[in-house]
This record gives sequence, structure tokens and C-alpha cells, in this order.
Amino acid sequence: MKPRITVLTLGVDDLERSLRFYRDGLGLPTEGIVGQEFDHGAVAFFDLQAGVKLAIWNRKDLAYETKVPLAAPSPTELTIGHNVGSKAEVDQVMEEAKKAGATITDPAHDTFWGGYSGHFQDPDGHLWEVVWNPAWEIND
Repeated sequence: MKPRITVLTLGVDDLERSLRFYRDGLGLPTEGIVGQEFDHGAVAFFDLQAGVKLAIWNRKDLAYETKVPLAAPSPTELTIGHNVGSKAEVDQVMEEAKKAGATITDPAHDTFWGGYSGHFQDPDGHLWEVVWNPAWEIND
């Protein structure tokens, strides 16, 4: 398998609420919800970087498509790392997420490995880490 991950899909309980969080709250670019004319097809895509997209799709439709029983979500299954260029940018993104309705689970702080990070949950409980790693260069 070649490393060609192009879409990260989050199962959500309320597509409109999640759309508002990611589009209006965090400012991610999107064309909005598409595919509403299809059973189990309503989805929204957000452009990230270098051709990578974030998708939000109703959890029950995701379960239907994948033939996996719908189960209770667990936020500790995965984190999405958002790397930024400075400690100040970590603080700025964390504040932006909070204003958008995120739950701050771990306020920004210096890490044991020399970086700076914090964690928040989106309205469906998905965990995000906002992190500055001094060893990684951020190319916009």
C-alpha cells in the first residue's frame, strides 16, 4: 500500500451542527453539504492542505456504508493533529476552537518533549491536538 491518504472522514451525529463548527467556527473552506439527494449520501468536505480533505458524514450513514454496526463513539480512538508554526499560534487556534464551541480538554502547555500543545473536542467528541513542534518546519 502506498501512503496516499486523501480523506479523513469523521462520523457525526448532527451534520448541520458539525458543518457550522468546522466552516463557521474554525474557518475551514467547504462547498457545504452535498449528496442530499441520495439515501445515506449527505456529506460535507473541507479542503485541508496538499489535496487532503476532511469529511463529515452522519454516523448512521457511515455504519450503513461500511456494514459495521453503529456503536457508542469513543473519543480516545484517534486524535487529529493540527501542527502550527509557534506557541502563539497554538494559543490562537485553541481560542478559536473554544469560541466555535469546542470543549478544551487539555489547555495549551509546554510538553515534556520540548513542544507546546493543547487538545480540544469538536461537538461530536472528536479529539484534536493543536501542536507546535520545534523540530518540524511548517510549509504553508
